[in-house]
Amino acid sequence: MSEKRYMVPNISCGHCVATIEREVGAVAGVERVTADAESRWVTVACENESCFAEVERVLREIGYPPES
Repeated sequence: MSEKRYMVPNISCGHCVATIEREVGAVAGVERVTADAESRWVTVACENESCFAEVERVLREIGYPPES
């Protein structure tokens, strides 16, 4: 299992957290996702490195693009 953290500056509330955790959690290979509105970090654990590209695509698609 691999883990990656993303800084997502526009997380501002519990609704944002719920949306991110639901949508990213549905990505094939994602084992765990936690989003934090205070720190604005999203932590994702995947079965393998290849699912991170899809995680990043989903974050952009739902309006929470990670900083690069």
